[in-house]
Amino acid sequence: MSHHIEGYIYADLLLELARRNPNNLNYALTLVETQKLFQKGQSLVARRPGLFAGAGNGDRKIYDAQGRQSLPGTKARFEGDKATGDVVVDNAYEFHGGVKDFLAQVVKRNSIDDAGMALVGTVHYGRKYNNAFWNGSQMTYGDGDGDLFQTFVIEDVVGHEMAHGVTEHTSSLVYQGQSGALNEHFSDVVGVLCRQYRQKLSAADDSWLVGPGLWTKKVNGRALRDMLNPGTAYDDPKTGKDPQPAHMKDLYTGWSDNGGVHINSGIPNKAFATFARAVGGNAWERPFEIWYATNCGANRVTSKADFKAFVAKSLENCRALHPTLEADLKAAWAAVGL
Repeated sequence: MSHHIEGYIYADLLLELARRNPNNLNYALTLVETQKLFQKGQSLVARRPGLFAGAGNGDRKIYDAQGRQSLPGTKARFEGDKATGDVVVDNAYEFHGGVKDFLAQVVKRNSIDDAGMALVGTVHYGRKYNNAFWNGSQMTYGDGDGDLFQTFVIEDVVGHEMAHGVTEHTSSLVYQGQSGALNEHFSDVVGVLCRQYRQKLSAADDSWLVGPGLWTKKVNGRALRDMLNPGTAYDDPKTGKDPQPAHMKDLYTGWSDNGGVHINSGIPNKAFATFARAVGGNAWERPFEIWYATNCGANRVTSKADFKAFVAKSLENCRALHPTLEADLKAAWAAVGL
């Protein structure tokens, strides 16, 4: 498996935030902790018997780190427990349930591993910790510093990070270059569709924003990414400008960001959003059925797939599942230069 242990706010963006906000050490400190997580991998997870065991159907287990940086923390709310009154705990519980329902009802998947693993999450991680991450076994959420970031317990953030786990258990897309951008792209798709599914938003009605509510009012930004309009999600002296390209002619080819895994995901993001809106109705139905088959099904891409390989495989699955949509899919890929 290709474990994704970097965080929702990726290292290069944290570095940029630290550079632009030298009087706020939280971004530099979160960057250091993010790098430690990447190096440690799953070894940082406490080996407690039964931690990830559920009843075989993705039971929710929400813990509270109480400002410390140890996992999983103190039990806060488990499957079937009543609301705690802590908005962060209760939102995490609800959003974990949303991912569970989305996987079960939309793609008939029994939790992240398709074997009913418990959906474990830890909230209130660290002090003013500016990130959320999936470490290969569980979700973890910082509270944000209240300066640039106001919360990380957001519905599509939860879905995004957990979808990395689904990819680990299926195509295992290598987290580098175009295969890594596809890894990030699939997580953005799942995160946004979890929101659309839970709120019953059609492809035409949703904003297609990734992480709305992430930034505070001090930031000129709507979200972390915009699937319909990559490169427009934020633009502020405190953050810099959203770097995502919307077309292959602007593909990032440098070495930063693991070869542009977060940057270049804007290209397939736009293709999927464009395709879903052209098809109309609910994006979690026919459009996502094709995408899920392409990343997770029997006729899925290999772990080192590039954009062209994903395009080819998506067209194969489209012809097999929904042949009448092939023209719309080809047009969506062509619109981003693929």
